[in-house]
Amino acid sequence: MPQLNPNPWFFIMIITWLTFTLVIQPKLLSFTSTNPPHSKKPKTLKATPWTWPWT
Repeated sequence: MPQLNPNPWFFIMIITWLTFTLVIQPKLLSFTSTNPPHSKKPKTLKATPWTWPWT
């Protein structure tokens, strides 16, 4: 069963994780958020009771 041989796949996995952690991740983390959260208070809507016609 060749899939149990870790020689080629372990090297590919290590190279992939190193690429991600050293190259791709810092580039992604350097982006600024285009929609930053605000410290505004959320609006509270006043709920009006429903008038049922049969009561």
